[in-house]
Amino acid sequence: MCKDQITILLVDDDIEDQTLLSEAIHKIAPAICVKLFNTGSEVLHYLSSREGDEPCLIVLDYNMPGITGLQVLERIGQIHRLISIPKIVWSTSNSHHFRTQCLNAGALKYIVKPQNLQDLNQIAADIIAACNKAA
Repeated sequence: MCKDQITILLVDDDIEDQTLLSEAIHKIAPAICVKLFNTGSEVLHYLSSREGDEPCLIVLDYNMPGITGLQVLERIGQIHRLISIPKIVWSTSNSHHFRTQCLNAGALKYIVKPQNLQDLNQIAADIIAACNKAA
């Protein structure tokens, strides 16, 4: 499905947010493969089973049931081969505390989920740019 393609992992328990962001990414860069996950534990399982097939970027929702985006960041930070993968947290919360926690845990950026399509398109462009820098 995504073989030999640049891959972004998108982890969010809100299916609508997943769909909106993945569609915005595909409008700008149709060749990028966006793999969708609903929970932190799903993406951690995927990452542990795919050694040597790392994504160019991981986008995490901060507030998910079970394992939060922050906890995923902390666990990824303990796995040497995954530390260098850029990670972006996106959230409905504009909490300075959450932002600081995520950046201290290894996130490249903390982005507040947009309220309009123009902002969503800018976030998608920023995500693609971060992925391209990593590639």
